[in-house]
This record gives sequence, C-alpha cells and structure tokens, in this order.
Amino acid sequence: VQLQASGGGLVQAGGSLRLSCAASGFTRITFDSYAIAWFRQAPGNEREAVSCINMNSSPHYVDSVKGRFTISRDNAKNAAYLQMNSLEPEDTAVYYCAVERIGSCPARYAAMDYWGKGTQVTVSS
Repeated sequence: VQLQASGGGLVQAGGSLRLSCAASGFTRITFDSYAIAWFRQAPGNEREAVSCINMNSSPHYVDSVKGRFTISRDNAKNAAYLQMNSLEPEDTAVYYCAVERIGSCPARYAAMDYWGKGTQVTVSS
C-alpha cells in the first residue's frame, strides 16, 4: 500500500488549505476496510493525531482543530481529504496521512499500518 499526501503550502492566518491523501496498492483488503488518519509533526514536537475517519465515515478530531478542520473520504477514489479552515500559526507542521486496517478512531501512532510522506503546512501570522 502506498499513500501520497499533497496540498500543503504557505498560507496566512485565517486562510484555508485542503490536504489530499491518495492511496494505492490495495489487494485483498480494500481501502474501505481501513481507518484513515491525519497526523502532524511540528519541529521539536512529537507526531500527533489530528483527525481520523473510520470505516463508517465517522470522524474524530483533536480538540485544537474541532470546528476548523473537516476530514472526509472517497472510497471510490481511494482518497481522503482534510479541509483546514481558519488556520492558525500553531497549525504549522508537516502533515502525514496514515491508514490502519480495520482500525478505529481516535488513531494511535503505533497502530497505523501504512504511512505516506508528509506535506508541509506553514501558516504565517
């Protein structure tokens, strides 16, 4: 399984970005059997789970992004998205998508089966 995150960039505080996670390489177990999560890691910080969506498309968010971020998935396209609104400088980090086979939310770092390379999000004040 391969994951490719994209959509990061530089944005001013209050702005928006939409991250995408494209997944491929599924064989016996298909994309819709995976929970999908977005993690982020800022310099000097541990990687934290930001949002997760399970197989039933129920979302979960860390408190700091509730009301600002929206996670979604499109099983037909093997893709997931993270719409980020009202961005704050504290959201600056490298964002990673990850999947857990028959997983649940909230996501746990050690439980994820596959990771994509990150995409940088920088929010200027």
